[in-house]
Amino acid sequence: MIKLISFLKEENILIPRRSTEEREKNYKISIQKKIQQYIKDGSKGDLYLTNTPITSLPDNLEVGGDLYLGGTKITSLPDNLKVGGGLSLSGTPITSLPDNLKVGGNLYLSNTPITSLPDNLKVGGYLDLSGTKITSLPDNLEVGGGLDLSGTPITSLPDNLEVGGYLDLSGTKITSLPDNLEVGGGLNLRNTPISKKYTKEEIKNIIIQQGGDIKGTIYIK
Repeated sequence: MIKLISFLKEENILIPRRSTEEREKNYKISIQKKIQQYIKDGSKGDLYLTNTPITSLPDNLEVGGDLYLGGTKITSLPDNLKVGGGLSLSGTPITSLPDNLKVGGNLYLSNTPITSLPDNLKVGGYLDLSGTKITSLPDNLEVGGGLDLSGTPITSLPDNLEVGGYLDLSGTKITSLPDNLEVGGGLNLRNTPISKKYTKEEIKNIIIQQGGDIKGTIYIK
């Protein structure tokens, strides 16, 4: 084949280039082969798919490390997806997450059109929902690290919410805090109706009276 191409070049015979559609098709095939090889190799380490033309993933996929999907056109994830490390979906058109999703590390959903989260979602690290249109959080949500809801239209939080790190509610329309709220870090309430109505001391007392606790600093200005 190489000899044939060399001959054609020497004879100044034009070799037709592959069309854009053909190149994209071949690229998609190579990405699918990459995923299948990753699974065949035991799903160890990170799976890097950022800015690829991928639109779906195989069912029951397990990723031992981080799963990078930022900048893709993926709109949904398969059921029973397990990610041992972080999951990056920032800037994708994802609109929903599957039930029973487990993410061992950070979950990045900033600047996506997602509006809700599944029940029983467990995130071992940081959960970034900033700049989304999320309006509510599910019951039994577990966040081991920080939770960023800044700039979202959310107005309330579920009872018994536990956030291991920093809780950022700045720039939201939140008007009250839930019963049994546990925050391991600070609480950012800047530019919210709560910060305009109460002092830091009053907010802390309300949380305690409702059975909750804030370990860090409360920010209202």
